Amino acid sequence: MSKHLLRVVAVLSVLLPAMVMILSAQEPTANARGDWTIYSRNIENGAMVTKHVQIHQGGNQIWGQFEGPNQSGPIHGFVNGHHIEFSTQTRDVLTFRGQINGGGMSGMYGLHGRHAEWSAVRE
Repeated sequence: MSKHLLRVVAVLSVLLPAMVMILSAQEPTANARGDWTIYSRNIENGAMVTKHVQIHQGGNQIWGQFEGPNQSGPIHGFVNGHHIEFSTQTRDVLTFRGQINGGGMSGMYGLHGRHAEWSAVRE
């Protein structure tokens, strides 16, 4: 083997294991399973509103059932690390985006281009 080829092999033997470690060290998917109570501000009038969501999870995919004061229906979404995002499959689609940490979640939700804060606790 030439000296150049030996150097390339030596560099790759050092870099390849490091790259594998970096790629495999991605943040684990948070557990979103369970029954949650959501507390949010009404986008229209700012009043505090309570909603409920039941979440099932398979890997990073989530699905379940949403129940709010004016509508209810299925949800679908995903978890990426501690980021959670799900949308209701209802007449007025609500999209929730935020962070999940243990027994709590919080973030912003949207309806027709308007947004408000939300938080949730696992029951």
